[in-house]
Amino acid sequence: MKFLHNPPRFLFFTGKGGVGKTSVACASALSLARAGRKVLLVSTDPASNIGQVFGLTVGNTVTAIPEVPGLSALEIDPEQAAEAYRERILAPVRGVLPETELAGVAESLSGSCTTEVASFDEFTSLLGDDAAYAEYGHIIFDTARTGHTIRLLQLPGSWTDFLATGAGEPSCLGPLSGLDKHKEVYARAVQALADPQRTRLVLVTRAQPSSLKEVERTYLELNQIGIRGGYLVVNGVLPGSAGEEELAKALRAREAAAMAAIPGVVAGLPRDVLELKPGNMVGITALESLVDHTSGADAEEGPSSAIDIEDAPLAALVDGIEADGHGLVMCMGKGGVGKTTVAAAIAVALARRGHAVHLTTTDPAAHLSETLHGSVAGLTVSRIDPAAAIQEYRAHVMDTKGRNLDDEGRAALAEDLMSPCTDEVAVFRQFSRVVQESRRHFVVMDTAPTGHTLLLLDATGSYHREISRQVGNSLGFVTPLMRLQDPVGTKVILVTLAETTPVLEAEELKADLERAGIHPWAWVINNSIAAAHPRSPFLRARAAHEADQITKVRAMADRLALIPLLPEEPIGEAKLTALTAFTTQRV
Repeated sequence: MKFLHNPPRFLFFTGKGGVGKTSVACASALSLARAGRKVLLVSTDPASNIGQVFGLTVGNTVTAIPEVPGLSALEIDPEQAAEAYRERILAPVRGVLPETELAGVAESLSGSCTTEVASFDEFTSLLGDDAAYAEYGHIIFDTARTGHTIRLLQLPGSWTDFLATGAGEPSCLGPLSGLDKHKEVYARAVQALADPQRTRLVLVTRAQPSSLKEVERTYLELNQIGIRGGYLVVNGVLPGSAGEEELAKALRAREAAAMAAIPGVVAGLPRDVLELKPGNMVGITALESLVDHTSGADAEEGPSSAIDIEDAPLAALVDGIEADGHGLVMCMGKGGVGKTTVAAAIAVALARRGHAVHLTTTDPAAHLSETLHGSVAGLTVSRIDPAAAIQEYRAHVMDTKGRNLDDEGRAALAEDLMSPCTDEVAVFRQFSRVVQESRRHFVVMDTAPTGHTLLLLDATGSYHREISRQVGNSLGFVTPLMRLQDPVGTKVILVTLAETTPVLEAEELKADLERAGIHPWAWVINNSIAAAHPRSPFLRARAAHEADQITKVRAMADRLALIPLLPEEPIGEAKLTALTAFTTQRV
């Protein structure tokens, strides 16, 4: 593998959600450890699944992988990191500050800003504190999907610049109060990220147009913040052993066309191609087969017996959504599972039935325009653009809170609003507007992948708690969280694939939502090979591996839709409309 040749100390694996970053990162860490290196595998994904891949609990502490001498893993868990961060700040002032003031500080540390700062604090210690992790020759980062990764990699520079201005009274003073002590660590982290002798960027993609465009965007944005060079890994390419049936030939043609049109910016990067395997990438043997072409695991295609798939059309979900006449439909799930496609198909179906529909996205890397491929009568499309939301929010605060301030006060307020914590607040304001809009007509929301979505819901919950505290029980009020908790007004649809990791993550998301009082209305299993009734042994082996996951989802779901893997990507009104007409068949 080119990307593992003479590797530097830090390797970053990034790319669009669902392309296999975790599998490639875990396989790379395993390969280096087998070669006698001391390796630390780190996940910066708020919804990490490293532990699931290796079959053990990892969490927010360095954990040795018993089956692989020299390999340890760490999952930067946002909640655990935030709790530890809060305790570091609160412990010195307990017994010193009055209880009322202590409660105020604790409240300032309860939001999503603290979660981001805490994760960032751990991340930079790995890059900038050489003494803390000196025993490891290599630190491999399995990052979250692209948008979250860009944000995380920008933070060392953003916070370094922000702290350098000496900001006096930032709105997120609680979270920031612990940052100033670590300026030198942050500066070293910035230097490490920009040094190609110390850091290697590995861009993981699929042979799909959307994934390749995302790689191009990622590469350009990381270049802008000083991270240059890079290696390209095209993962999950259909092998010749998949056979010559029409579905296999169509999939190969799609992959070949995508690779022929690879963006020029990344076309010249050193490139590795990894074939799709018949089984899931869980366990040591499976991981070894991913990067070791001599492994015998490829030949073990596993079961290929017939499986029964009950009819579960997406059209049935659209019927249920339409019955209420209006409301919010939120498609949630892990990156790369097809939330954008499902959201677009539902929105198009409702619009074609004569309803006014607003299709929007909170995903920084959304591709709604490419998926729709044109306008649809009755359908309005928008995107909650973080950059535009931040600009609008800053202008709003300056026009209101800053209206009666003197020049010095306005300058201080403007400096406060340059805090990276402002971003979540700004995006939340636009999210709240969309939630309100669903009282009048249908709003279908394509959400960001799981980690981003949970941060947004956390902001929604924080807002709800603050309003409740200020208003009390004497006055009636309705917050965005209360609307999300209303099963009539809001229908949450969990989108997943019939694979171990996406289903586990969707299950965890379901638990997180239910703790917030939000019960998923339905599930969608997308791109099901089993529902496409293949004939070749390879594809039937892939289909058979789906059976347990489909059964597991069916047991959790009040409603379920199955969408088969299609020979052509569902792009444009006609093909999206066809998704709500499909019925699954027995395999």
